[in-house]
Amino acid sequence: MTTHPLRPTDPEAAKVWDTAASVPDPEIPVISIADLGILRDAAIIDGTAVVTITPTYSGCPAMDHITREVEEALVAAGYENSRVDLVLQPAWTTDWITEEGREQLRDYGIAPPVHAAGDPRQGPIKLTLAPPPPVPCPRCGSTRTKNIAQFGSTSCKALYSCEDCLEPFDYFKVH
Repeated sequence: MTTHPLRPTDPEAAKVWDTAASVPDPEIPVISIADLGILRDAAIIDGTAVVTITPTYSGCPAMDHITREVEEALVAAGYENSRVDLVLQPAWTTDWITEEGREQLRDYGIAPPVHAAGDPRQGPIKLTLAPPPPVPCPRCGSTRTKNIAQFGSTSCKALYSCEDCLEPFDYFKVH
């Protein structure tokens, strides 16, 4: 396991981070909110443990649950004064999923995003007429896959099917 790139170096803030990072995503319980890129910061501010999270999209129904789970984890860890801040800017991007998180998605049977979405702060994304890269099957690795439905088990995933192993699977769409 590697250290998350956003984990604070300050020991007290790192403890807050580690507590929040122990919370799994409720829709994909094999991945932490840190490895999914939802957890953005942790700090101690004026004696209060402050955790910052960003939803995968602004209408994500799991954010209330995640907020509650982080709050409960902080209380269980002994942080009497704590709060969870929800920030929408910059918008979450699949670029924030760690390599470890991508592997966890694949192992769980969800194809991780196949290419970077790009930094949303860099301005407009250039559109091309080139076909999107193939989505490898998380079960057998084949790239002979097809999109069955634009929305899978959640809004941030699409439903695909593998033409080799014939298994359906979710693909975590690039954001």
